[in-house]
Amino acid sequence: MYHDPALAQAVADPRPVSAVSAGAGLAGLIGVVGWCALARAFGMDGPYAALLNLVACGLPMILWSLAVDKVHRRSSTGIDWALARSWRETLDVSLVKLAGLFATFAAIALIYATGRFYWDGNFAFAMWCFTRAAPVVLVLSVPYVLWLDRYLIEPKDGTWHLGAWLCGQPGVEPEAIFAHLRSWAVKGFFLAFMLAIVPPGFGDFVRRDMAGLWSDPVALTNWLVTFMFTLDVAFASVGYILTFRPLDSHIRSANPFAAAWAAALICYPPFILMQDGGPLDYHPGTSDWTHWFAGQPWLLWLIGATLVALTAIYAGATVAFGPRFSNLTNRGIITHGPYAWSRHPAYLSKNLFWWLSTIPVLTLGSWVDATRATLLLGAVSGIYWWRAKTEERHLALDPNYRTYSEWMERRGLVPRFLRWMRGS
Repeated sequence: MYHDPALAQAVADPRPVSAVSAGAGLAGLIGVVGWCALARAFGMDGPYAALLNLVACGLPMILWSLAVDKVHRRSSTGIDWALARSWRETLDVSLVKLAGLFATFAAIALIYATGRFYWDGNFAFAMWCFTRAAPVVLVLSVPYVLWLDRYLIEPKDGTWHLGAWLCGQPGVEPEAIFAHLRSWAVKGFFLAFMLAIVPPGFGDFVRRDMAGLWSDPVALTNWLVTFMFTLDVAFASVGYILTFRPLDSHIRSANPFAAAWAAALICYPPFILMQDGGPLDYHPGTSDWTHWFAGQPWLLWLIGATLVALTAIYAGATVAFGPRFSNLTNRGIITHGPYAWSRHPAYLSKNLFWWLSTIPVLTLGSWVDATRATLLLGAVSGIYWWRAKTEERHLALDPNYRTYSEWMERRGLVPRFLRWMRGS
């Protein structure tokens, strides 16, 4: 009988199980594709249609997670449905927890109200969403906490510790409060940004005229890239919203390292360094691939297809998270999809996209402009390398990630390719 050593090694060294199934992401993907097709057919390109795209993404993932994956039964939720305590037994804990939760909401609202940039441009839409959702969230949070605390194995979480500190109760653990605040800082900062960019990308995709699209490599590339980013933004936004223990999508931990926060925040407004006119803006003196390869149809098709493939990997990395996407957190280790090839497929594909689409060594100006653009884009890529390393440092606190990382080093496509390039 023929023996395949590679197959035998793969069977003996299986990839670690992912914290979320591919089915959840696929369900959300079908929902987004279906809604986008419907929106294009009926010309629904406004902000309400963009918000419904989030519903079309999130609802199928919730249904799949509960009905098929049955994530609510996992021990990692911290829930024991057999407990079913009387609400009177947990009422004191729940009230203290609600005090901590409402204080957190108030702090986030104060930050939003103080930051002027939150009320300008695209961020104004995020604030519109929050001001209308706030009363609903406040009301529903009361029965949600009262209900869930009856089944939690340890209901005294970081929210409770914050409430206990505010109420002057004993038994407060400062680190639990800091962990709680870090988690809500992630959600408050990034959800506002994601909601701010939901309508523009969705509207651009829905409104795009398809006349002559399939014969124009540049127009087709831009349209498909816009769709990929629409997918990415939808899944990311839903991920920040659906942080619930019954979905096993809660935040296990937020990154405790200051370097990780610095590396991430400088990639997003208002701290972003890569924006037009920013210190790491590498665009002055450059053009893009459509300029350098104009008049070369086969090169335009080739480069366009490569850029679409890179964006698909980037979006696929977000889709792989299902309802768990989030920066600076551990919400369960993902090992399928693009994460079966690389620890950081999104960062890798994003940076390759920038290098290929810009080609900074080519310039409209002088060799000084080309050198400057190349060095600045190199610095941008360096920041994403820094982000990757600080994320690994945080996730390595989880034994599941250490197992995955060790497997990736042995079996991952990208690490093996890099070893081959080094001749090792």
